[in-house]
Amino acid sequence: MSDVLLKDALDALKSTGVRITPQRNAILEYMIHSTTHPTADDIYRALEQSFPNMSVATVYNNLRVFKKAGLVKELTYGDSSSRFDFVTHDHYHMICNDCGKIVDFHYPGLDEVEHLASHVTGFQVDYHRLEIYGTCQNCLTGSAKAQ
Repeated sequence: MSDVLLKDALDALKSTGVRITPQRNAILEYMIHSTTHPTADDIYRALEQSFPNMSVATVYNNLRVFKKAGLVKELTYGDSSSRFDFVTHDHYHMICNDCGKIVDFHYPGLDEVEHLASHVTGFQVDYHRLEIYGTCQNCLTGSAKAQ
């Protein structure tokens, strides 16, 4: 399945005139396989052995290209670092208040809420996001051990 996602993502980039470099391919592949919503620094550290000449700026620039192409979303909540999420379908996020961990949460779309919000306010709705904050199991277990 991830091979199909990678091929589709690369085809989408090529169709917009984006050249596929080995670094770009590796960053995209990392994003597809990641379940941790990595920061650009996380991605850089994971790939620096394979690409010693690649910089963090290269990672940021490629993430910007992927974001513009609609392949990744930038998550600007949780801790202070932007995190990135490979977009394959609509989903929401659970965010730990203690460690900043972000976990995907699947729930039926909120189309009715968007429609009602548009109707009541007169806004044209472009998108929405749902984020739920709490404490992850690891932090709960850790705080229980500390007491």
